[in-house]
This record gives sequence, C-alpha cells and structure tokens, in this order.
Amino acid sequence: AIMLAVIIIVMAVPEGLPLMISLVSSLNMGKMLKDNVLVRKISGIETAGSINLLFSDKTGTITKGHLEAILYADGLGVETEKYDDIPDVQRKFMSYCINENTDAVISGDAPHDVKVIGGNLTERAVLAYTGGRGSIGAKKLAVLPFNSSNKYSATSIDAPDFKGTVIKGAPERILHRCKYILKADGSKMPVEGDWLIDNKIDALAERAIRVLMFAVSDTIMDAENPDIEGDDWTLVGILGIRDDVRPESITAIAEVQKAGIQVVMITGDRKETAVAIAKEAGLVKNEDDILLTSDEFNELSDEEVAEILPKLRVIARALPHDKSRLVRISQNLNLVVGMTGDGVNDSPALKAADIGFAMGITGTEVAKEASEIIIMDDNFSSIDKAILYGRTIFNSIRKFIIFQLTINVSAVLISFIAPLIGLGEPLTITQILWINLIMDTLAAIAFGGEPALHRYMNDKPKRRDEPIVSREMMSEIGTAGVVTFTLALIYLLAPFVKDMFRPAAEYTSPNGVLITESYLYTGFFAFFVFTAVFNAFNARTERINLFDNISKNKGFLYVIAAIVIIQVALIYLGRGVFECWGLTLSEWAVVLCFAVIIIPIDLLRKAIMRVFIKKA
Repeated sequence: AIMLAVIIIVMAVPEGLPLMISLVSSLNMGKMLKDNVLVRKISGIETAGSINLLFSDKTGTITKGHLEAILYADGLGVETEKYDDIPDVQRKFMSYCINENTDAVISGDAPHDVKVIGGNLTERAVLAYTGGRGSIGAKKLAVLPFNSSNKYSATSIDAPDFKGTVIKGAPERILHRCKYILKADGSKMPVEGDWLIDNKIDALAERAIRVLMFAVSDTIMDAENPDIEGDDWTLVGILGIRDDVRPESITAIAEVQKAGIQVVMITGDRKETAVAIAKEAGLVKNEDDILLTSDEFNELSDEEVAEILPKLRVIARALPHDKSRLVRISQNLNLVVGMTGDGVNDSPALKAADIGFAMGITGTEVAKEASEIIIMDDNFSSIDKAILYGRTIFNSIRKFIIFQLTINVSAVLISFIAPLIGLGEPLTITQILWINLIMDTLAAIAFGGEPALHRYMNDKPKRRDEPIVSREMMSEIGTAGVVTFTLALIYLLAPFVKDMFRPAAEYTSPNGVLITESYLYTGFFAFFVFTAVFNAFNARTERINLFDNISKNKGFLYVIAAIVIIQVALIYLGRGVFECWGLTLSEWAVVLCFAVIIIPIDLLRKAIMRVFIKKA
C-alpha cells in the first residue's frame, strides 16, 4: 500500500513544470538577444506576453532618435533653412544661446569636421546645426540647468559685445516672458498684439516638427542661486527640429494593436507635434481618441483618468511623475502594464510597472537596473518582438502542461484503479520513473523549442487573474486522459487482446528466483509510452494539421525519435530492470494500433471545439 501511494504521488505531482519554465525561458533568451532584446529578469519574458497596456516613449523608440535642426525662424516668422543664411545679428545671438548654454561640447574643425560630444539628443542636434561656428568661449557667470518644471535652461555670460543671460527651451515657457523681438537689423521691436511666431510654431507642429525657442535678457543671474526673474526678455528666434518616425515602428505598432494591446505615447513634445507624430505612427485613428498634455492630465482625478484610459493615446509635455501615476491607475484596473524609459527619472515607473523596457543605447544605468528587459536598439519593433516571444513562451508552457497532465491523469487512474479490480500494478516503479523522465526533462526540451509564430499576436492579452489552464486545455487533458485510461482497461481486460500476445512463461533463475515473462504487460508499458508520444503531436498545436510549423522545431522531432529508440531498446534489453521481455511484430502491431487511437480522438475533439468557439 505504501509503495502504491508513493507511485500515485510521483505520477500526480507535475514536478517537471518549474524545470520546464526555466528551460523554455532560457532557450528563448538566446533567440531574443539576436533580435536586440536582452532579458535581465527571466520572469519578464512571460510577463511581456501578457501586457494589456503599453506606455511608450517617442524619441528613439517610435521615432528614429536622430534629431536634426532643419530651419530657423525669427520672431516675425521669417524662415531660414541654413545657419549661414541667418541675418548677422540674429545669428550672433543664436550662437550665444546655443554654444554658451549647453552641456555638449564640439570637437574638430568647423564647419565640416565637427563632432558633438555629450549632452542630450536635442542639444547635439542644435550644436550640429551651427557646425561649431560662432563659439567664442564667453565667460560663464551663472548657469541654470534645464529641468522638467521650467522646461528651459539659461546661462549668464560676459562676452565682448554682450553681457546678460541667454535662454533656450520650450516656447510656451519662454514666449510669454518676451516683451521684444530681435529684428534682422539688430533693433528691438516691442511686441504689440498677437505673436506672428505662434502661427509658424503651429504650422511646424502640424508637420511633426518640434520647436526650440531662444531668447536673451540683460539680467545677470546670481551664481549662488541662479534664477532669471522678470518678463522683459527679447525673442531671438526658433529652431525647427525633425525626428522622423521609424517605418518599422508603424508596422510594429499596428501589430501590437492587433494583438489587443493599447499603446500610449508619452513625450516631452508640445501637444501639436505629438499629435502629428502619433497620427503618422498610427496611434491616433479615431476622432474620439484622447490626447492630453501633462497639465490637462494632472487636472483630472484618478477616477476620471481611469474612465478615459481606454481611449487615451498621447500624453504630451509629460513629466516623470506622470508615468508613475499612469502605472498605478492602470494596475488598479487589473491591467498588465508595460513601460518604456531611458532616464534616471523614469526608473520609479519602470520599477512599478509589471514589466519595464529600458533603452540600451540612450538608457541610463539606473533605468536599466530598474527594468526587466533592455531593448538594445531602442526600437519599438523590438518591443513587439519581446511581446511575441512572451506569448510564445506562455503557449509553450501550456502545451507542456497539456502533455504532462494527460500522462498524470491517465497514469494515476491506472495505478489507483488497476489494483482494485485485480490487475495488480500494470506499471512497475522503474517504468513509472522512465515515464516521468519522458514527461519532464525530455518534454521540456521538446516543447521549449517551439517557434515564435506571428499568429500568437492575434490572441487577446491574458487577464492578470486568468488561470494558466484554460477551458480548452481542460477539455484536451480530460479527453486524452480518460481515453488513455479507457484504452488501458480494454487492453488489460479484453480477452481478444490477451489472445494476440504470447502466454506468460515462468522459469527459475540461477539464483532461485521465480520469473514470469509477461508479454502482455511488456506491451502495456510500450502502449503507454507510445500513447504519450502520439499525444505530444496533439499537444504541440491547436490546429488539425499536427505537423504545423514542425520544421521550425526540429528539436521536437529529435526528442521524439530519441524516446522511440530508447523505448524499443528497453523492450528488448530491459529485462532485469524494466521487466520487459521483447515483442514480436504482431504484438507490436497491437500496441501501436491501440496507441495511435489518441490522434483521431483528439482531432475530433478539436473539430468540435472549433464549432463551439465559432458559435460563442
């Protein structure tokens, strides 16, 4: 009784599942790295496949991340493309605003052999526009670094022909503080009525061109506590900076949306620019899509945000704490949330999200440490691939569970019922150990190599509380388990089956032990293993074609072939350990005929399930 209890426990517990999850995740980590996806935390792979909502940065992820300043416009809206064509006085002050108010530096000889080092993408684009010309190395008296609240930076300088403060930053934070416009002849014109530059900024925004504004002031900041007061600044002009949308991002976004995942773009750009890029990228398609600025977003309560969240597409002029708030609200709605980020300020949101994607090129070390996955090429299409691999792993785990639990159900039923009806123990302890080896280690290798199929992206995202064993899986496990058990009873009890096998023979071994050669039970051991082998083909695909994409998982075929070869060898060579006595061709025919029945039974089940799913 104790031995029987141990056998049943061994068969009932799916102890190979943790091994399989680790193995399948490890096998796919190498594949993902080839697609520029570096997995830091192995649990993040499966989570990626369950995302409902993805918050994505714009620059370098949806767009190319290659910023280029393409035009200049003065305060009256007069546009100039090349730096050298800007009127002399305006060009001089633009040079001060750019060269003396930046964290980046220029190396090489201007203007053709210039390299920009340091700074962020915007500063490098702006410095590249000047080509290193106009830099005079003025004495810096005080520096106010850029911050997310002011959205501008300022530097007080002492130059031969100007002593004051130069400013660059977001138009909405600079324009209202300007009282004058610097004209092409160097004179200052007081602002009267509407700003002409507003129309130019709006027109550029509609072309997905972001704008950086430049101004000067005669005020000198305090070096100890730098802050520029007053609203008597002089507007020098604006630079239009273009960052084209990646063509592959448009395709990837469409595929992610098709997968039922909502994508929300978070950007520091002004709303008009963000809207233009979102439309080009395919994020905004309908009139009821919601696009907010950070100020508009923060005027809403959590309840109001939760209500509009399904239609939210863009957050413009976003602040770092906006990301953390979005993650918290989304998770309260039971959504699985993905977040991208690259800066130090993004790390709280990356940590709080169910899965954080850090950028490998522009990302800081802090952001990478807070994330589960690093996107090595900063490309949205790589996020799409990470989601696909996550879904592939989830499906592979489910296939393994179907295969393993089918064996568990049938083996437990046989081990428990057989002694009760006088059949003894049809499977010996060593035979059960071999069956466990098949359904644990070898099956993990076989199902771990399943290919990433794009049709997985057509599935709906998994709910946070969704059980891993679905209704369809239960139907397959229950059907295959009961059919295997029923076939086993017919095999063991039916007289016509016994008549097809040689009768048991007894003989005494040299050491005096009575040995019974039971060909029927040898065949039963083979039947059970081959039933599992045939059912592996059922479990690996939900389609009627059992060989669907099997060429992309040759490891599956190798493992199945290895199981078959070893099983045949055990039947003929495993006398002392496995109590097997070899089979004739006619006996093998009976075994295989019984075992192969599992295939048409499951094909019938799949056909019936398809009908019910279509009706539902």
